[in-house]
Amino acid sequence: MRTLRLVTSLAVAGLLAGAVATIATPASAATAAFSVTNSWGSGYQGQVTVTNDTSAPISGWRVEFDLPSGTSISQSWNAQQVTAGSHYTFSNTTWNGALAAGASTSFGFLVNGSGTPVNCTVNGAGVSCSGGTPPTTPPPTTPPPTTPPPTTPPPTTPPPTTGTPVERYGQLRVCGTTMCDRTGARVQLRGVSSMWLNWETAPYAENLSALRWMRDNWNLQVIRAAMGVEPAGAYLSDPGRARAQVETIINNAVSAGVYVIVDWHAHEAQNNQSQAVAFFGDLARRYGHLPNVIWETWNEPLQFTWTGVIKPYHQAVVSAIRAADPDNIVVLGTPTWSQDVDAAAASPLSGTNLMYTLHFYSCTHGASLRAKGDAAIRAGLALFVTEWGASNADGGLDGRACLPEAQSWIDWMRANGISWTAWKLDVGTDTTNLLSPGAPVTGGWNNYLHGHAPFVVANMR
Repeated sequence: MRTLRLVTSLAVAGLLAGAVATIATPASAATAAFSVTNSWGSGYQGQVTVTNDTSAPISGWRVEFDLPSGTSISQSWNAQQVTAGSHYTFSNTTWNGALAAGASTSFGFLVNGSGTPVNCTVNGAGVSCSGGTPPTTPPPTTPPPTTPPPTTPPPTTPPPTTGTPVERYGQLRVCGTTMCDRTGARVQLRGVSSMWLNWETAPYAENLSALRWMRDNWNLQVIRAAMGVEPAGAYLSDPGRARAQVETIINNAVSAGVYVIVDWHAHEAQNNQSQAVAFFGDLARRYGHLPNVIWETWNEPLQFTWTGVIKPYHQAVVSAIRAADPDNIVVLGTPTWSQDVDAAAASPLSGTNLMYTLHFYSCTHGASLRAKGDAAIRAGLALFVTEWGASNADGGLDGRACLPEAQSWIDWMRANGISWTAWKLDVGTDTTNLLSPGAPVTGGWNNYLHGHAPFVVANMR
C-alpha cells in the first residue's frame, strides 16, 4: 500500500499557543503537523489534510484516530465518518478519493472538549497525531474500498432530534427539487434575514448572544447576512467594514451551530461582477469547508434577461466558489426582484447543489406568483425563499400585514419543502421590522416583537 503523508490541522485550545510543530518520524511512517485554526471555550474546529506523497496516483484513503474520554466529534464534512466509541474513522467521499501524485484533499470536524487525537493512522500506517511515537501494536490494516463509499450513505438510525441545527443535519445538499441533510432526509430551514448591514440601526445580526437566543427561543435554524453592495456605505464604498460584518455573522453561526446565508445584496450586480467573483472566491477559500455556509450570489436582479445578463453573471461567480468549495449550496437570484423563477427554469445553470431564489410579500404577491414557483418545481428547480414579508413589497411602509395570504405562502413552502428566511432583523415602523424600539442587541425579545414578527416566530417554532 502506498505511503501517504498526513498533515493534520487541528483547532486545539491552547495547543502550542497557535504555533506549528512538525514531527519527524521514520521514513516508512507519515508526518503530522498541528496548528490552531479556530477554538472556543468548550471545543475547537479541526481539519485534516491528506496528501499523496508518492509518485503515483491513489484511488482512496482512510484516516483513523482516537479521542480521549470527555472529547467527542459533533459533526464533520467532506469525509464519510464512522464512530465506534472513542474511535473515529474517516474515509474519502466519491469526489475526493482519487489523488494524483503530490495532490491533497481535506476534511473538517467540530470537537466538543479539548482532547487531541491519538493513535492516528493513515491507510493503516500508524503515527501519533500528538507527535509521539507510533503505536507499539499496529492497528489492523484494512485495504481501501475498491469503490469509494457513497457521498451520503443511508442512515442506520433516525436522524437526531436534539442538538444544534448543524449537529442534526450536517452537510446540506440539493436532492431533486428540495434540500436534504447528510442522511438524505428532507430539510426545511427556517430563519430570519438581517437588515441591509450598512443600514442596521444596531448590530442585531452580528451579536452571538442574540443568535443563540433566537436558536433556543424561536427555533431559528438559519440566518441571512444581507450585505448591501451598491448604496453609499455598503460593500463597494466600504469593503472592509462590510466584510467584517459578514465574517462576524459566519463565525457566530459556527459557534451557535446554525446555518448562514452570505448574501450579495444587490439589484444590479452585473455592474460589479469582478468584485463579486473576488469576494465569493476569497470567502469560499476560507469558509467553504464549513457545513454551515450557504452562498447567495445576487439578491434581487431587476428586470434583466435571464440568459443574457443574470445567468452569465451567476456562472462566473459560481465558478469562483466551486474552485474552492465543491459542495455547499449556492442560491441564485432570478429576474424581476427574484420572482421569475420560471424563466430560470427554462435555462438553468449546470452544476450541483444549486437553488433558485423566490421572494414574496403577501400584500402584493399571491397565487399567481406561487404558480410561477410551481412551474419551476415541475421543471426540476430547487427553490429557496431567502426573503419574504407579510406586507406590501416595500416592506410594509404603511404598517399593514396580510396574514391570511402569508399563511397560504407558509403552507405552500411547507408542502414543497422550501426553506425560508423572513425579512428583517431590525427596529423600525415597517411591518417587516421584527423588533420594536428598546429591543436589546443581545436578545430576550419576547416583549419586543413588532409588525409581522409574532407570525414569523410562530412559524419558525
